[in-house]
Amino acid sequence: MTIQTIGVLGSGTMGAGIAQCAALGGFEVTMIDRSADVVTRALDGTVEQWTRAVTKGRLAADDVANACRRLKGDADAEALASADLVIEAIFEDFDVKRAEFERLSSIVAPTAILATNTSSFRVDDLARFVRRPERFLGLHFFVPAQVNRLLEVVRGRATDTGTISAALALAQRLGKEALSCRDSYGFAVNRFFVPCANEAVRLVDEGASPERVDAISRATFGAQLGVLSVMNLSKARICLNAARTLSRLGPFYVPADGLIRMGEADLAWTLGNAPPADTAADAVIADRLTASVFLPVLEAIDEGVAEPAAFDLGAQHGLRWRRSPCAMMDEQGPAKVESSIMGLPSRPSGPLPRSLSRVGSLIR
Repeated sequence: MTIQTIGVLGSGTMGAGIAQCAALGGFEVTMIDRSADVVTRALDGTVEQWTRAVTKGRLAADDVANACRRLKGDADAEALASADLVIEAIFEDFDVKRAEFERLSSIVAPTAILATNTSSFRVDDLARFVRRPERFLGLHFFVPAQVNRLLEVVRGRATDTGTISAALALAQRLGKEALSCRDSYGFAVNRFFVPCANEAVRLVDEGASPERVDAISRATFGAQLGVLSVMNLSKARICLNAARTLSRLGPFYVPADGLIRMGEADLAWTLGNAPPADTAADAVIADRLTASVFLPVLEAIDEGVAEPAAFDLGAQHGLRWRRSPCAMMDEQGPAKVESSIMGLPSRPSGPLPRSLSRVGSLIR
């Protein structure tokens, strides 16, 4: 099918960002939230952002005027009845999402596609609550959705090829890099980013300064922002929810005490100037951060979540890392990668991922 009209359920940071992206991309967009006041604030905030972008020369005035005409809001989900695609972008609470998909299934047309923007829940687990699971998939946008170029396209067991084709065409029209992956907790990118952020918090719990850990993570991955800075942007509570979901995969993924504390209190990290370098201590931090990325990537490759190049695509476009996981592993070689993984205090004893044998030629 050809998607022309899009509904976005949720007008928070992510929902508003997705709506902005879609309206600028030429789609007719309806953004829904719990009250007219909430929706109005989101629409007003969007117009303010677009106005600033025009002033700074980042957007053309005509493009913004046209996007404003295409974007509207409503507090009644019935307004989504004629949408070709509805994207759920509400808080990461499984029961709330389940209830919303049960409601949406009774509203949208039989030909409509339903999508979840969940960052960690399995598509298949949510698909049980929609009437037509063949027309259901994951469309995971990254913060800020109106700017970040990555879009994970997640196929559930029941998702049909027509739905995937329509989603890939949507990504192209929105100017996104589509990362196709199989359904799994955390999909491709959060499967390794959340454990990396979790390991960063473990290091802080053990006495490392947040500023130093953030600076080393930025240098290690060639990132614009360190992992704790990213957590501040996307919120610690969101990272905590994702870590709790991923913890079903094993002890390595269980949230650190500090992440629980920060997430449950909805706090942000205070990040001032990093303390002076300590060569030995900094090397340990860098090694543990890379190992906390390498292990989940290799496990996900074992599970067939995505091909190695897809994880690197996600790191480059979703996280803006210049140094990506599989390329880094190929560069280091299997012996060094194995040594780093074995040195992770949080890794339980047991066999290493089978795909460790592929290191050195993962993407070459």
